[in-house]
Amino acid sequence: MKLKNMWDCGVKRLTTDTNELWKNFLDSIYKDINAASFHTWFKDLVLLQYDPIKAKIKIKVPMSISCKILGENYYSLIEETFTKLTGITFDIEFIFESEKEKTAVDNFQKEILGDGELPIEEKWESNLIPELNFDNFVVGDSNRLAKVAGMAVAEAPGKIHNPLFIYGKSGLGKTHLMHAIGNYIVEHSNKKVLYTTSDMFMNDYTGIANLENQANTVEYANSFKNKYRNVDVLIIDDIQYLVGAEKTQQEFFHTFNTLHQANKQIIISSDRSPDDLKKLEERLRSRFMWGLPVDIYPPDFELRCKIIKEKIKNTSIADKLDEDVIEFIANSCQNDVRFLEGAINRLMAYTAMVVPDHIELEFANEALKDFINKNIYSENSIEGIQKAVADYYHITVADLKGKKKSANIAYPRQIGMYLCRMMTDETFPRIGLEFGGRDHSTVIHACDKIEKDLKNNPALGNTIKEIKNKV
Repeated sequence: MKLKNMWDCGVKRLTTDTNELWKNFLDSIYKDINAASFHTWFKDLVLLQYDPIKAKIKIKVPMSISCKILGENYYSLIEETFTKLTGITFDIEFIFESEKEKTAVDNFQKEILGDGELPIEEKWESNLIPELNFDNFVVGDSNRLAKVAGMAVAEAPGKIHNPLFIYGKSGLGKTHLMHAIGNYIVEHSNKKVLYTTSDMFMNDYTGIANLENQANTVEYANSFKNKYRNVDVLIIDDIQYLVGAEKTQQEFFHTFNTLHQANKQIIISSDRSPDDLKKLEERLRSRFMWGLPVDIYPPDFELRCKIIKEKIKNTSIADKLDEDVIEFIANSCQNDVRFLEGAINRLMAYTAMVVPDHIELEFANEALKDFINKNIYSENSIEGIQKAVADYYHITVADLKGKKKSANIAYPRQIGMYLCRMMTDETFPRIGLEFGGRDHSTVIHACDKIEKDLKNNPALGNTIKEIKNKV
């Protein structure tokens, strides 16, 4: 990495020893965090000032959001690393020169100098929901990488991770993250952002064919292309619904190429990975892999608790809920965030009718019993299948994910893997990951074994049927 030769004050030069210190600092950070985080937040940092006498360090960051991320998530690590290398505890400052601020100054000067009136831009309808932003996107291990990638794209649209392909099951926050990216770009730049869904794109495109008048058709086609190709950022949700719409796929292919060649940012979501969209054109799937495909997993218990606390913030029940009620809801609604929201809304409605002074576990259980019983196995998700298998064999989901190899756990684990493969669209590696990080070959072996046993063991068939009925 090439470092600047001067301190920002222009008085002292960075010495060879300082350059060596910075190199050692980056090497140490690289060992302490994962590669994706390093390349996103540390690779392009520049040491501006190193003052061991005043115990001050200034670091230039490439994106304004880097100041927030480094300050909130990595400050202690940075401070400890410099202390380890130098024996000094430094006061660390992150500096970013905003291009938007420079643009605002240029525009102001132009107006003052009388260089013509600034043009009034036509209002653009982005279709974004302003309430969905990074601040209220609750982060855990299952979606951390997706948010980091999303913030990097928001800071430098068209320059990093293009396209950004976000995939995961319904209700995990993909749409929220896409709106957060779009809202950040709109707030911090003058770029033109458009959020749409594959259904909306398809309806707009098929509208061309429904026009009888040739002149109207040409006008509408030009309007369509202007809408989708004359943007800086195109966000398209649920791309999987283009399956079977061959002409719409062709049009999206050309739209994608036009935007990508112009370094315009493309953000796509799907309920499955690009490799698993087998019914989409190969040339589209291959382009989805050009940038960064990033997965959002179902929220774990800790994240579900955080989401519940975020959802009830500033509501009528915020100060009434016991911690064990939050844990009860988090344990009972494992499929996706929408079930959590449904449970919270149900509890709030019940509370509004009964008006208790305090919401204890017994009250929450009464309020939610029908909702939870109805929805706990409502989707063919990996977590739902694991829960059904664990309940049938009177073990825990933790047992299925754990390392125990006793027959009373190992065989239900194999059945769980088999059912996940049969009842979901998940890949062998993803199933292995959800069963305690096991290798894909282990999942393949489990599926083969259960299939073989089903041919020779009618009782196993009945067991599988009973578990399926639960799911």
